[in-house]
Amino acid sequence: MRTLRINLDAIVHNLDVMRARASQAKVMGVVKANAYGHGAIEVARTLERAGVDYLGVADVNEALALRNAGIATPILAWLHDPADDFVAALSASVDLGVANRQQLARISAAAAITGVVAKLHLKIDTGLGRNGSTEAEWTQLLEEVKALGEAVSVVGIFSHLSTTSRTDDLAQIEKFDSAVAEVKKLGINFELRHLTASDGSLAYPDAHYEMVRIGVALYGLDPFSTNRASDYGLIPAMTAVSRVAQVKTVPAGHGVSYNFLHRTKAETNLALIPVGYAEGLPRSATGKAEVQIGTKRYPISSQVAMDQFVLDIGQDPIQIGDEVVIFGDSATGAPSADDLATACGTINYEIVTRMGGRFKREYFGAGL
Repeated sequence: MRTLRINLDAIVHNLDVMRARASQAKVMGVVKANAYGHGAIEVARTLERAGVDYLGVADVNEALALRNAGIATPILAWLHDPADDFVAALSASVDLGVANRQQLARISAAAAITGVVAKLHLKIDTGLGRNGSTEAEWTQLLEEVKALGEAVSVVGIFSHLSTTSRTDDLAQIEKFDSAVAEVKKLGINFELRHLTASDGSLAYPDAHYEMVRIGVALYGLDPFSTNRASDYGLIPAMTAVSRVAQVKTVPAGHGVSYNFLHRTKAETNLALIPVGYAEGLPRSATGKAEVQIGTKRYPISSQVAMDQFVLDIGQDPIQIGDEVVIFGDSATGAPSADDLATACGTINYEIVTRMGGRFKREYFGAGL
């Protein structure tokens, strides 16, 4: 009744597209937030088979779930809660991002308990103002890392661009280079520098360094607000579909769903679609978004409810069981995740990541 169709072939294709643009740098496939709603374990397995160099997640629990599923590819987790189990992380060979001295102390304590050398990626805040060491604290953080000696191994130095403007991004790149220079000055060895995500990897080839992090582009979604994923040959991997649950004829002037935001103008047919905000369809799609049945699009003119919305289909010969595409690949004529995002005043990242509830994921391609 509610299905998210995940095209694993599209994800492999998108990886290949971005890998070809990576200037021979390694590629980290970002599978945080359940692989942007696509299913972290299935996507990670697909990326592993395709030879991705690293996997990126936000937190330790996400990393451990991948390890428990048998994923052996190197994994980096970079956003930590004070209660995170670093002992389990190190025991599972998870690389850890370090943004401050407090995190470093807890990770080094876990290394002492386990006897495992902690693999660290040191994060410098180059201007985004989120996770990462401040410039003022960077030197002291580095000195404490160096003092730990062989208990830790610095694998990477990283940061994250704001993509606010080219001027801002270039300023961040310059700060990143300065932070790296300080690492070298202190004699701390490392293997990888990584700064750019999907958008930055396309915009700043000179900043690919030894590794790039690819997230939204893996899933075939627009990495830029001003460019289309299709311009780069990226293919959307998720199609959200449902089926018509009921069709009925109502007279003119009939109210439809809560608040009667839509009243029928003439005798017409209504089609009930069992997808609502419990599945992640934004309530703000009401009166703005469209879905597709067959080759025709229909506006969501009634209020999106928790479990359902209603379409005024006129006299079209739609039947119970007909497929309804909520969003998918615009190349097929369907509304895209970007179309839905624009209608709802948000971004494609939020649309695909929030899809869940009673949706079931079905996977195809990539050897399945």
